[in-house]
Amino acid sequence: MTETSGDRQDPIKVMVVDDHPMWRDAVARDLAESGFEVVATAGDGDQAVRRAKAAAPDVLVLDLNLPAKPGVQVCKEVVAANPALRVLVLSASGEHADVLEAVKSGATGYLLKSASTGELQDAVRRTAVGDPVFTPGLAGLVLGEYRRLASEPAPAADTGEPKAPRLTDRETEVLRLVAKGLSYKQIAERLVISHRTVQNHVQNTLGKLQLHNRVELVRYAIERGLDDE
Repeated sequence: MTETSGDRQDPIKVMVVDDHPMWRDAVARDLAESGFEVVATAGDGDQAVRRAKAAAPDVLVLDLNLPAKPGVQVCKEVVAANPALRVLVLSASGEHADVLEAVKSGATGYLLKSASTGELQDAVRRTAVGDPVFTPGLAGLVLGEYRRLASEPAPAADTGEPKAPRLTDRETEVLRLVAKGLSYKQIAERLVISHRTVQNHVQNTLGKLQLHNRVELVRYAIERGLDDE
C-alpha cells in the first residue's frame, strides 16, 4: 500500500521515538500496517539523534519524555541536521509549556497520546507535507504565542544588513494566510490553487527571507501585521 499526501506518491518514511517499548512497537506496527515505511525506532534521546541522521525519515514521531536527552533537544538537533525533516510530537503531556517549547524547538505538530490510530495516521500524512497539526485546543495556544513573540522588540539588525527581499503578491498572500493559522490545504482551497503550489510558495518565501521553519515565518508575518489584513 502506498501513502499519498497532496501530490506525493512515495511511501512516507517514518521514525518512532519513545522510551516505552510496547507503546513504541505498537505505534510503529500501526503505521507500517497502514502503509507508512517505518525506517527506524529509538528508545532514548541519543539513540534517536544518531538513528535519525542515518535513516533520514520524512517524519519523526517523537515523545518528549526520553532518557539520555530530552525530546525538545532531540528535536533541535535533528532539525538542525536536516531542515527538511518534520517532527510530530506524540506526548502524554498537554501542558502549555511543553507544547510551546516543542514548537520553538522546531516541531511541526503536537498530538496527545489519547489520539486515535486514525488521528495519528492523518497527523503523520499532514506533517509530512508541512501542515501544522495540533490536538484540538492547542492550535490557538500556539498562534497566541506567535503573537506574543511578535510583540516583543526584535533584536537590532546590523547596519550593513541588506533589505529584506521582495516577495511576489502571491507569496505575500500565502504568507498572510499562514499567519492567520490556516493549514496548507485550507490555503489551497481559499486561493483555488494546488496543495503543492502552496508548499512551493512557502519554501520560496523561507528561502528569500532566510528563515528556517514555519515558526519563524509566522513570527515574521505577524511582526509586519500581515495577520490583521
